[in-house]
Amino acid sequence: MKVLILSGNPKKTGLCESVTAEIRQGITEAGAKWEEIRLSDYGIERCHVCGEGWGTCRSTHVCAFGEDGFTEVSDRVASADAVVLVTPVYWGETAETLKSFLDRFRRCQFGSEGVLSGKPVLLVASAGGTGNGVLTCLEQMDRFCRHTGAVIFDLVGVNRWSADYKRPLARAAAEALASGRKTGTP
Repeated sequence: MKVLILSGNPKKTGLCESVTAEIRQGITEAGAKWEEIRLSDYGIERCHVCGEGWGTCRSTHVCAFGEDGFTEVSDRVASADAVVLVTPVYWGETAETLKSFLDRFRRCQFGSEGVLSGKPVLLVASAGGTGNGVLTCLEQMDRFCRHTGAVIFDLVGVNRWSADYKRPLARAAAEALASGRKTGTP
């Protein structure tokens, strides 16, 4: 199995990175291959809302504004067997880099014909600071999955007060995902 980790984390240290390290370890322990894409390294811009709001993205499944790393990342999502979305929580939402990608991807890959349809996705949100916003961030990623037909494998919310027991949970969830466990089976 090939698992793609899409990280909205702009930092290479801190809580979100420590959770991501556990996710990588869990996938490795399952004997699967993983690839991590740090979206901050790709310069993906926000949706340009072409052509009176939809442009060609809905009809052709291709973003007309492909001058950044969006197409490359989209192709890697398509080739993965499972996906992990991991992000720090900013103002109760995903990091802007992840939000920009998800907003554009959702327009191109909406519903049952999209490349995420039926694909398992693990959602992970880590909140520093007050620790608030985890729920609304996970809800935002949940809506993305519902729009694209992805199957939510699990949701993991972490803050600095729960990190000691949630990091191992993230690792176990990633291992279960990468071992091919289906949602709803022990």
